[in-house]
This record gives sequence, structure tokens and C-alpha cells, in this order.
Amino acid sequence: MIQRIQTLYLLAAVVLMSLTLFLPLTTFVCGDEMVVLEAFGAKIDAAENANMPLYLGVLLAMATALPLVTIFLYKRRMLQIRLGGAEIALLVGSIAFEAIYIYLTNASLVELYAPAEGRVEINLGVAAFAPIAAIVFVALAMRATLRDELLVRSLDRIR
Repeated sequence: MIQRIQTLYLLAAVVLMSLTLFLPLTTFVCGDEMVVLEAFGAKIDAAENANMPLYLGVLLAMATALPLVTIFLYKRRMLQIRLGGAEIALLVGSIAFEAIYIYLTNASLVELYAPAEGRVEINLGVAAFAPIAAIVFVALAMRATLRDELLVRSLDRIR
């Protein structure tokens, strides 16, 4: 299981998606106020937790768990390929949710603070870009799994 290259690719995707769960996605600075957007909510001045829907956190948790489950299905290569496609769909959805949450948070901060304070500064974190890199690793894992499946089918024809 671990000797297969697609397992390493899937482990890399799990590590990257774990980063998105625990690291801040974006930091908004407006005057002396600082809002940190994380997977499961937003923190205002690192003390309060703003009331936000948990959709992004749940989607990121699912995108973290699916490659981990896929690793242990190494005997069912076609299912691994299909689950890889589902993982890519989850990752694209998580990128879309991140963009929506960043836009909505920015719009609400501009409405609340910008007229008095000036402008809102947005600092994207490393975790905001992790789903993009995870898509690359999942696609490489799907390609390697397909290569293994084609090799097994060609060996079955020889017998």
C-alpha cells in the first residue's frame, strides 16, 4: 500500500487539506480591527468567534477525510479513480466556498468599518491556496492509479 506512488500523492493531499482546517485562511485588517477567517468561523481580534455557517469547515473536513479513506481502498483501483474525481469536485467546491466567504466578509467589513477607518486590507494565508495544490496531487494519484489498472489488465490478457 505505502509503496505505491499514488498513496504518497494522496497523503500529500491529506496533509495540505489538514492545513486548511487548522491554519487561518485570510486575515482582514481595517484600522485597528483584525478579523481572521478560519475554516469553522471568523475570529475578531483573536478573541471572539463570529457567528458564521459551518459549511466551509464541513466541506474542508470531508475533503480531508476522503483521500485518507481512498488510500485504504488500494485493492479496488477503479473505485479509487472515481473517488479521486469526487475529491476534485469537493476541492473545487471548497475553493468556491472560500472565495464566497472572503467576498462576504470583506463586503461586511467595508460596510461596517471602511467609511470611518479607510480601506480593508486582505491578507490571504497559505491555507487558502492548499486546495489548489491538493487538486494537483489528487490528479497525479488518479493518473498513477489508472496506470496501475492498465498494467494489471494487460497482464491478465497475457495469461
